[in-house]
Amino acid sequence: MSHDWLVLRLEAPLLSFGGIAVDQYGPTRDFPGASLLTGLFANALGWHWSDRSAHQDLQDRILFGACSQPTLDVLTDVQNAQLLKTDKAWTTSGTPAGRDGASYGAPHRRTRDYLADQLTLVVVRLEPVDETPDLKLLADALDRPARPLYIGRKPCLPSCRLMNGWIKAETAHQALTALPGPVRSPAVWPVDEGPQSGENVNRVFELADLRNWVTGLHGGSRFVVEGHIDREPSP
Repeated sequence: MSHDWLVLRLEAPLLSFGGIAVDQYGPTRDFPGASLLTGLFANALGWHWSDRSAHQDLQDRILFGACSQPTLDVLTDVQNAQLLKTDKAWTTSGTPAGRDGASYGAPHRRTRDYLADQLTLVVVRLEPVDETPDLKLLADALDRPARPLYIGRKPCLPSCRLMNGWIKAETAHQALTALPGPVRSPAVWPVDEGPQSGENVNRVFELADLRNWVTGLHGGSRFVVEGHIDREPSP
């Protein structure tokens, strides 16, 4: 059965697709995760972070695949901040939070990875299709977002229109294969949305990219296939 897929063009000087952070190191994955897309759509729709059930319901409905440029260029940003006892920072509650204890004797250091000059195409559909929001509403929100959009971290501002059209296909893998691009592209798709073995499959694994929006914590995983998609060469 053929489905409607919304095509997203994620392109920017810097992209960040998140990952499992350890201590001060924040990595980026090669492809966007389910929680990232949920947050992107919710921001475009103008939802508040406290709309927890709406976020969770949307994440539970998202099915997607992604493909990227053959070469990924990772840029590591080293950040230093001197934090004093009297310094305050803004929080999601909308009020500044202070610090207890003494000032740090040395700068607080952390590293954040980004994908530089990256283009990633994503195909998305929602199941069930007849619930709100639907794909058309998401597409309209991306073109007329309630707030400025970013891809991953706030410095990652898109360099072009995110909504990149529609495509009909039975599976995420077929939708990715039908998109324009290089003859061979790295790609990822859900286990039930394409081949799980063969020469174009690198691995099938459990990906921790889900967020529990009710508790506000990252937790949960799904099985995906990582491999390549092959397209017909241009005449």
